[in-house]
Amino acid sequence: MLLSIVIFLPLLGVIAIALLRGMEARVVKTTALIVALLTFVISLGLYWGFEADSVDAYGFQNNDQLHQNIEWISGLGTNYHIGIDGISLWLVLLTTFLTAVCILAAWNSVEKGLGGFMMSLLALETGMLGVFCSLDLFLFFVFWESMLIPMYFLIGIWGGERRIYATIKFVLYTMAGSALMLVGILVLYSQNGNSFELTSLLAQTATEGFEFEHSHLLFLAFFIAFAIKVPLFPFHTWLPDAHVEAPTVGSVILAGVLLKMGTYGIVRFCLPLFPEAAAHYTPLIVTLAVIGIIYGALVAMVQPDLKKLVAYSSVSHLGFVVLGLFSQSHAGIQGSVLQMINHGLSTGALFLLVGMIYERRHSRMIVDFGGLAKRMPIFATIFLIVTLSSIGLPGLNGFVGEFMILLGSFVGNAFSKWYVVFATTGVILAAVYMLWMFQRVMFGKLDKTNESLPDLNAREIVLLLPILLFIVWIGVRPNSFLEPMKLSVDKVVERVNTETETPAVGQIIYQDETRDSTVEVETANLQLIKEEAQTK
Repeated sequence: MLLSIVIFLPLLGVIAIALLRGMEARVVKTTALIVALLTFVISLGLYWGFEADSVDAYGFQNNDQLHQNIEWISGLGTNYHIGIDGISLWLVLLTTFLTAVCILAAWNSVEKGLGGFMMSLLALETGMLGVFCSLDLFLFFVFWESMLIPMYFLIGIWGGERRIYATIKFVLYTMAGSALMLVGILVLYSQNGNSFELTSLLAQTATEGFEFEHSHLLFLAFFIAFAIKVPLFPFHTWLPDAHVEAPTVGSVILAGVLLKMGTYGIVRFCLPLFPEAAAHYTPLIVTLAVIGIIYGALVAMVQPDLKKLVAYSSVSHLGFVVLGLFSQSHAGIQGSVLQMINHGLSTGALFLLVGMIYERRHSRMIVDFGGLAKRMPIFATIFLIVTLSSIGLPGLNGFVGEFMILLGSFVGNAFSKWYVVFATTGVILAAVYMLWMFQRVMFGKLDKTNESLPDLNAREIVLLLPILLFIVWIGVRPNSFLEPMKLSVDKVVERVNTETETPAVGQIIYQDETRDSTVEVETANLQLIKEEAQTK
């Protein structure tokens, strides 16, 4: 029940604001902020109620507060089935936290259509939370598609001059991927006894040697949909336009949460449901991830626009996340999940800071700045911390995630270590373009136009301080974030690590600890088990 409250409380806020239409702006903003803060506070109950030992066979919480399964449309075989594990827990908390931050950030920046703006933000929050909590594929698809509508309005109405172009491009890319995923969902539905239950599908793949019919095509259908959302090179071209034209809080939500829906889909569906296909396509996917890491960094380096620079940095950073997810190692996958959170905090903060300076200067061009550290010392200090976080300075959050990804990818057996060597250059390039950007904006001669720029006010400091707290907290005490997700990541690794965990079809390998030898034991009934599972 608690999980349903967290998901749908923002939707109740949408209804409340709709009833307040015509009221003064402060009432609308206050209502939206109260709903968002209340949702965040209640979502903290998910963390306090999370019990690592109280899980089902697939790692999901099985207590009544964090798990709910109710018949929804009996004729379709779909249920209102929601739940969380150690992976989705942090993404839910990140969503509720950033939504509250965004509403506070938009306090004075939106004048036209304020009620619609706040309603779109809260409706978007419900859609994103539903994606991270759905354990039924039909329900997942409903939430996946529903988040498109409020994002369409946020960019299309409150965006920049080319907002219509950016919005249509964003929607078309996402819909193309969604169409492929829908076909995959329907095929799985037919192979799962006309049921959309994720746990039932996971139970089938748990059978030794079992594979869904046309598993490679199904994997590609899901993966392409999620790769577009990440976005993975070469599916990334919609992202810079969407970021540049979106309002500041739209960019924060887009980078902080929406992009994580793609990486979450990979770790939730692609890897555990199609482990053999995932292993088969790993070299290709990792190649694209490494290209994205280097390409995103090089393009970011030459950007004259602050917002576009941060947008291309997302392409590079999320390439690391995809690299770790396909490492087939515990450290790599766990580092990727942590890096999803890190990227949401660091890049979200960067977009907030760019938005704050844009409100003062009405420009995002790097050449229009210089010497701001003298005029805006508080802004410069916070910008420096977030910049160092983004490039992975030890002691801050970015270092932990990237180090675990590179370590897990290097020691894993999923692909050549040369991929990791090339990916590591992305860390160096990130330091180049981020520090060079910081030096040009904050130091040098102060332009006369910028002499009157005010430093951060109390509201802006208040909304940035919690992000800084988490940036330092994760960097210094990462175990407090890693421990809750450990068991869930173990479950994923058990399914994808076919070389060491899953026996080959037709034989099981036992290691005799008393002798340095390996005995192969043929299992005559293994093929029968496979055939029975496929029949069911």
